[in-house]
Amino acid sequence: MTERVNAAQLQAWNGDNGRAWVTLQPVLDQTLKPFEDLIVDSVAAAAEPCARILDLGCGTGATTLALAERVGGLCTGIDISEPMIELARTRARERQLSVDFIIGDAQAFSFPAQTFDVLVSRFGVMFFDDPIAAFGNLRRATRPGGRLTFVCWRHPKDNPFMTTAERASAHLLPDLKPVIAGSPGPVAFADPDRTRSVLSAGGWTGIDIRPVDVTCTMPEHDLLPYLTQMGSVGRALRTVDTQTRAEVIAALHEAYSEFVVDGEVRYPAACWMVEARG
Repeated sequence: MTERVNAAQLQAWNGDNGRAWVTLQPVLDQTLKPFEDLIVDSVAAAAEPCARILDLGCGTGATTLALAERVGGLCTGIDISEPMIELARTRARERQLSVDFIIGDAQAFSFPAQTFDVLVSRFGVMFFDDPIAAFGNLRRATRPGGRLTFVCWRHPKDNPFMTTAERASAHLLPDLKPVIAGSPGPVAFADPDRTRSVLSAGGWTGIDIRPVDVTCTMPEHDLLPYLTQMGSVGRALRTVDTQTRAEVIAALHEAYSEFVVDGEVRYPAACWMVEARG
């Protein structure tokens, strides 16, 4: 592997961010399941039985494992987070699946040339600090005519569940950093024109980008653990005093009540489904 250049993401995902995803793996898998299904259905409809599949930013392995079970082939997941990959490997062993998981930065990883038939990602490609270089590297790792399929978030205004925590707690956490569309992070590819330009510059063709809206769910009892460990509010809560933490939790509880129905959290989620050819 070449030197991992995305230092900020390397630190974040091998620190508190990565540990939070490991802790919350069951609830995150549940709430993101509709997006996993989009990817798996798309690949299953087109992939050859022995396809070599690479899952980018695979996290704790949900999509990689689902592809291995449904599509078969040779499945590999790559992620910069060691704790998340360790959990992914454990889950593969428990399910007796032959899946390869790599700790590495897909932006700079030295993949063998023209190796993969299919590249996929469930919200794992938005963190590159040089996305054109990253997608160029991934294009070189893809066989001619190979497919790229990923989902990424649309604009924050289209995802109220994503932004409610910041709005509700901003008066208590004045140092919160806003999510900026187009910068490395969850909404890096909120603008489809930018996404198309990045992919084209990276050597991809036949680019198709379409909006998808789904309903995500989680048990109500998982909501506050999720909100207090994830995102900018979760990061801020790691360093505040007890009183401020209690006030933020109360504000979150009230603000998110609109998403809770009969013991279940239900929220609309808006993404882009992106497909391209190598």
